[in-house]
Amino acid sequence: MKGIRVHQTGDSSVLRQETDLAIPAIGDRDVLVKVEYAGVNFIDIYQRAGVYPMPLPFTAGREGSGTVVGVGPHVRPTTDFNIGDRVAVFTQGTMAEYVSAEASGVAKLPPSVSTQSGAAITLQGLTAWTMVRDAHRVEAGQIILVQAAAGGTGGLLVQMCKHLGATVIGTVSTQQKAQVARKHGCDHVILYKDVNVEREVDHLTDGEGCHAVLSGVGAATFEADLACTRRKGTLVSYGNSSGVVSSFGILALSKRNVKLVRPTLANYITEREEFEERWQELSGLVSSGAVKIELGGMYTLDTLGRAQDDLASQLTTGKLLVKID
Repeated sequence: MKGIRVHQTGDSSVLRQETDLAIPAIGDRDVLVKVEYAGVNFIDIYQRAGVYPMPLPFTAGREGSGTVVGVGPHVRPTTDFNIGDRVAVFTQGTMAEYVSAEASGVAKLPPSVSTQSGAAITLQGLTAWTMVRDAHRVEAGQIILVQAAAGGTGGLLVQMCKHLGATVIGTVSTQQKAQVARKHGCDHVILYKDVNVEREVDHLTDGEGCHAVLSGVGAATFEADLACTRRKGTLVSYGNSSGVVSSFGILALSKRNVKLVRPTLANYITEREEFEERWQELSGLVSSGAVKIELGGMYTLDTLGRAQDDLASQLTTGKLLVKID
């Protein structure tokens, strides 16, 4: 089969398309999926660059969607996957024609959710939903700051926060992205290159700050994220797109009794019951139209390097996908 392998860490040039890979074996509790779409995410870049160390070599990709073509002997009695089911997959190795995943990381797609949308929401969608349900429980009347509000995860966060009744302030870099953020539902949009974010948030919140700041940017905005969080508020730092946050003085949190959370999706959905609960909620939001998927670009396996570079450039909006032919 075809797939993208990483044999050494580095920039996007280390991504290698191989055509003679073996189709993965099916474990007792595994589901074998013929992949149709795979999502492009910052975690792929972190793994490739060595920020998140991985055993070498490895197959790229952390989310995808496709059709079940094989099931392990202990799968059907508990999860009821069958040959031909359309599914979303949350596992390593989705940038390939086939992937074998533990059934605990596989979910059926309802008829109203396309295979393309399934790939777009598996990792990013579950990440966003657990940020507003588990990392900080967003409630009606709260004011939430979403950094990078026009991006793939940011756009989902905005829609989810609005669905839950919050007022949303979003940051973006350009007027074009500001239009995207407003389309997602942002009540206020800040162009961070033109104005001081802390000052604008202070003005918009009458000096109180935000109940929660949801930021996947990392180092570049961390101090501002902290400053924009109100007394007894929560700073959710869920990513490192600008670099990893270095050590900081923990006493800075005591100025306003701020709670700092650095979560990962995997720790919120470790158990099958956790995964299934959040997946059912998320797929319901997509099915009802409460959350809409914006496609930012479609790539192929041999252009995955460009896709990752486009994502890292922060010039894209919406979700980037790879179509597996």
